[in-house]
Amino acid sequence: MIVGAALVEIHVHGSQSLKEKRGVVRSIQQRVRNRFNLAVSEVGGQGTWQRATLGLAAAGAEAVPVRSVLDRAIVFIEELHLAEVLGSDVELLTLPHESCPAAEDFEAADWGEEEEE
Repeated sequence: MIVGAALVEIHVHGSQSLKEKRGVVRSIQQRVRNRFNLAVSEVGGQGTWQRATLGLAAAGAEAVPVRSVLDRAIVFIEELHLAEVLGSDVELLTLPHESCPAAEDFEAADWGEEEEE
């Protein structure tokens, strides 16, 4: 399994309050969720009027599609022109699947299902 995470630092020009900035951030979050089906959250800058850091996350079976969807989401945020993208970073993490001991424990766990006799 491939897990991708992206950080996007934005600057909301003209924002004069936290309420104004949060409105822009919520709009960006909702549009990214709707378009790309990604998890999106404000992970930094909550106390500032004009800056925010957004965290985006995706998971998949292959690295190329996961990286691609995160890259396209960053470009989409830039093209919205709701805020200036100051910087971004994308990281991928490969998690073992078949050989993972936790996966074996999960499959072998007793989930309270009664056995048929």
